[in-house]
Amino acid sequence: MNEFNDIIKDQKPTLVDFYATWCGPCKMQGPILDEVKTTLGDSVNIVKIDVDKNEKLSEMYRIQSVPTLILFKAGEVVWRGSGVHRTTQLVDKLREYIS
Repeated sequence: MNEFNDIIKDQKPTLVDFYATWCGPCKMQGPILDEVKTTLGDSVNIVKIDVDKNEKLSEMYRIQSVPTLILFKAGEVVWRGSGVHRTTQLVDKLREYIS
């Protein structure tokens, strides 16, 4: 939990993917996040959180469906979305928060 808090407090935008291994849409979102990371490189952090292994975090952020993506900037939630998001959507959203 402390490690997670340290990551989201970064000045770089941090996109957290709350997912489950059994979730079909989550499996589609994974390669999209890889493309986003390739496009934006070290200007962003991307973290994957398995909701079944991290129940406290899932409860804290009220994850009700997967995949749920939450974008943090300096520890604050600046955007949240559920379902599969396209590469272009995510890249555009992250660029809004890159310093």
